[in-house]
Amino acid sequence: MIPISVVIVTKNEEANIEDALRSAAGAQEIVVVDSFSADRTVEICRRYTDRIFQHAWPGYARQKQLAVDHAQGPWVLILDADERITPDLREEIARVMQNTAYDGFSMPRRNYFLGRWIKHGGWWPDCTLRLFRKDRGGLEDREVHEKVVVNGRVGQLHAPLEHYSYRNISDYICKMEVYSRLAAQEIRKKGRPGIFSLLIRPFFTFFKMYALRLGFLDGLHGLVLAVLYGHYTFLKYARAWEGHEKKGNQV
Repeated sequence: MIPISVVIVTKNEEANIEDALRSAAGAQEIVVVDSFSADRTVEICRRYTDRIFQHAWPGYARQKQLAVDHAQGPWVLILDADERITPDLREEIARVMQNTAYDGFSMPRRNYFLGRWIKHGGWWPDCTLRLFRKDRGGLEDREVHEKVVVNGRVGQLHAPLEHYSYRNISDYICKMEVYSRLAAQEIRKKGRPGIFSLLIRPFFTFFKMYALRLGFLDGLHGLVLAVLYGHYTFLKYARAWEGHEKKGNQV
């Protein structure tokens, strides 16, 4: 038994959730906050935990913070429904929990895309802070790409978390629609995007992933990912610009 609370937020995740829960089965506690799923998500979750709460969707960061607030243990690990705790990571967490002076831990994340593990382009090791003392950390309140902030020392784990990110390109495009709209809201708070953001940032995103971060070594997978991320960058800045234009026209 690992002395941590694993927290997961869900909505219509019946295709993913059982593998995520199975990977967390060694935890002292599993907490699920569900946004009124219309599929079998909650039914599947009940096989693994009775700590299931339902709450209307307030946004990524706020929903995950709500799950953290429900955790009863002093240590919390945030797990997404499309992620898996590997056996090596489980063993490493159990070991460091025996005696640690840290208040949080970052861990590498291994990403799976179109039938293979991606090794370059910024997708590996893709370190993410997920494990932390509940009284020392929490979710930064932002619309998208939420992250944990810890008030204290952060250590580094070496065993990976596995991420089965997108089932196919259509799945990526659907999620990009959601994420780009949310990211545009964050961008608008900083002002109106100009031609630099619309023209240069998308190209630089592609160049950084494909060339600087060696995405070309992943072959066509690396090329496709770099193009998709470049397009996502353009879309979020274009939508931020569009929002300012609409606001200006209403004045």
